[in-house]
Amino acid sequence: MPDIGSTANPLRVAIIGAGPAGFYTISNFLKYKELTVEMDLYDRLPTPYGLVRAGVAPDHQKDKSVTRAYAKSAEQPNVRFYGNVEYGKHLQLTDLQAHYHQVIFTNGAPTDRDLGIPGEDLQGSHSATDFVAWYNGHPDFADYQFDLSQESVAIVGVGNVAMDVARILCKSYAELAETDIADHALAALKNSQVKRVYLLGRRGPAQAAFTPPEIKEMGELAEAEVTVSADEARVDAISQQFLDANPDKNVEKNIGFITDYSQRVIMGKAKLLTLRFLVSPIEIIGEAGHVVALKLAKNAITAGKDGAIRPRPTGEEEVLEAGLVFRSVGYQGIPVSNVPFDAKQGTIRNVEGRVVDESGQPVTGLYTAGWIKRGPSGVIGTNKTCAQETVARMVEDIAAGNCFMPVAPGVDAASALVHERQPQTVSYADWLKIDAAEIQKGEAQQRPRVKFTRIKDMLAVLGD
Repeated sequence: MPDIGSTANPLRVAIIGAGPAGFYTISNFLKYKELTVEMDLYDRLPTPYGLVRAGVAPDHQKDKSVTRAYAKSAEQPNVRFYGNVEYGKHLQLTDLQAHYHQVIFTNGAPTDRDLGIPGEDLQGSHSATDFVAWYNGHPDFADYQFDLSQESVAIVGVGNVAMDVARILCKSYAELAETDIADHALAALKNSQVKRVYLLGRRGPAQAAFTPPEIKEMGELAEAEVTVSADEARVDAISQQFLDANPDKNVEKNIGFITDYSQRVIMGKAKLLTLRFLVSPIEIIGEAGHVVALKLAKNAITAGKDGAIRPRPTGEEEVLEAGLVFRSVGYQGIPVSNVPFDAKQGTIRNVEGRVVDESGQPVTGLYTAGWIKRGPSGVIGTNKTCAQETVARMVEDIAAGNCFMPVAPGVDAASALVHERQPQTVSYADWLKIDAAEIQKGEAQQRPRVKFTRIKDMLAVLGD
């Protein structure tokens, strides 16, 4: 039999998850010119691009331009997209083993981490990831409801997702109406009564996880002002000592913006965004089953024996009134059917992208990349180097003959199985029709696009 990866016997790879890590898997394989590879990209939604479509904020269109590069990968003759096909439902691992030499899971981290405090289940307490998916038009979240009649909102966390949520809540209708925000979210936010938004960080300004462009943007909103108390904006001695020894331009820029906001005079715009540091929520307080406030513990910065900077409760507490609370303390992966999973880390158990069992031994033919591999860290581009590492291990294993030995490795055999299991499979050509319809609707409203937020409406574009 010819070597796997030759013209006569192409390497067959199934990629589960059509987000950034999935597309970077494709582009990294394409660099191996000596290798003939056939790649099938699966996603449970009819739409590709993962969090670039459903996670990137609607007012950050430039960040979505990366899809142009993804489109080039999808249009390669050795790549097929199978949308609206769910692993674990329409296809099982045994099905993939029969048709592919290797399977790589790039399905991301779709859930969020809990705060683990009393009152978290009260009405009005939500995951920031749910809110992001809702305003971005993810079909799973189109019917969610958020009580925007509340005047005060608290967001726990100071990463970029928390900043996105705060910015969307603080932007004017006119600003949002120029974006591709979901229509249901635009309508709800038009009638929003939110006037005060609080961003809560458990450590100090030197440890804030947001990036300089995100914090800079907060000071440029049309109808909202941003403020920080002078005490909480001040960098503590321990953090300053660490920064002196480990200079970081981004941290310095963040501190600069925070210092500026602490010195601004409040001019009385319609909304006020307050950045808080050195506070940790310890209870969500409710009345009649609904959130009314957050109990906060005040912190001080301490350095551990390992050199890590951590918050330490001072014993002082306060109550912050808020009728709506969003937790934004990180995404988290969920177990994948028949794949070893590390529940503590929320990732597929792996070493350098090779899936391993509990003893650390590689599981033949299985790989992972992206957030489900390493956890929710980095930016979109981080997935490129993450996938590069995994693809290198996959190529090594093919050279060594460590892979599945499929009984039906042909492209047509896999396609026939997919369409048998899911007659409403969406191809990349089908997606382009959906894409064109969204853009056309957007042009009529002078917006980038108007998204379909229900799968049935996407499929209706395709007819029979």
